[in-house]
Amino acid sequence: MLCEGTELPNTDHSQLAASPTADSSQPAILDATVLIVDDQPVNIQLLKVLLRDAGYTRVVATTEPRDALALYLTHHPDIVLLDLQMPHLDGFGVMAQLKQYESTGFVPILVLTAETDPAVRYRALQSGARDFLNKPFDRIETAARIRNLIELRQLYQQKARHAAELEVTVADRTRELRDTQQEIIHRLGHAAEYKDNETGNHIIRMSLYARVLARRAGLSLPEQEMVTRAAPMHDIGKIGIPDRILLKPGPLTPDEWLVMRTHAEIGADLLSGSSSPLIQLAQTIALSHHERWDGNGYPRKLSGSDIPLVGRIVAVSDVFDALTSVRPYKRAWTVEEAEAEMRRGAGRQFDPALVELFFADMAEIHLIRQKYQED
Repeated sequence: MLCEGTELPNTDHSQLAASPTADSSQPAILDATVLIVDDQPVNIQLLKVLLRDAGYTRVVATTEPRDALALYLTHHPDIVLLDLQMPHLDGFGVMAQLKQYESTGFVPILVLTAETDPAVRYRALQSGARDFLNKPFDRIETAARIRNLIELRQLYQQKARHAAELEVTVADRTRELRDTQQEIIHRLGHAAEYKDNETGNHIIRMSLYARVLARRAGLSLPEQEMVTRAAPMHDIGKIGIPDRILLKPGPLTPDEWLVMRTHAEIGADLLSGSSSPLIQLAQTIALSHHERWDGNGYPRKLSGSDIPLVGRIVAVSDVFDALTSVRPYKRAWTVEEAEAEMRRGAGRQFDPALVELFFADMAEIHLIRQKYQED
């Protein structure tokens, strides 16, 4: 420790201002907050004088190391001048506390020591020390080391702020892209409706039914969202079906029915080749939502669990809305009639477990039907 009679070298203060470390960033450096932790008041006083002469005005000090953490959390200093040998709590203990509570992960600690033992210095570095200041203090060296560490701290903070700003920007751009992608999907879904005789809110209702069923089937929240956003594309392939077949008021002939069935493959082809997970999921739904549990569906005659789960979910949701909606060729079935019909198809057309889950609680389904009913 410095003794009472120790004096700082007699140095002209103009040397500090003209030192190589001075540049345009000097005002920001001098605006930094310095925390001194040393059990010897004389050391604190000497450092305060040195800091004052160098232009620093925000200096906090304590001779009680057990108060260091509270002062650090209160003042958020840009640098800590820390003695190692102190009673009650040594410098290593203080560093351990600061590392635990420093939110940025960078604690700018300048250790004050007369210790020459390499083992002690190694331990200090491992504990979080960034640099050492030997006693007795040299005025120019002290000012330079303090300044360098403060500058490093400010550069670290600047980088952290920049990273946070970039993260916000990326999140905003990602959200914009997602919203744009969703808008395109809905518009394409509506484009398919214009070629069909389905009602305007069909894709909204059935996609929300699909979300409810996806949740009940155990899909994660992100997966539920993906199903909701991809489901409107299930019949996009109808764009490729001739109007004479798609809009035919009467029953289709066997040949016409074969053409109509191609809309699943047309939709999958329209959506193929995308790197977007959402479009890839929409492709899977378009291709598989007409497969049947018993293997008599189309286009690939898949059966049971070989049918992608999202295709099975959309199949239940789509058929329920089709049955309970008005069409030019039919009246809207009641929910009870639709449930009875779909339960009869469970194990043949539909995944029986999903049918059970869908009709287990109709409260959410009724709310969706009421909110998005046709004008």
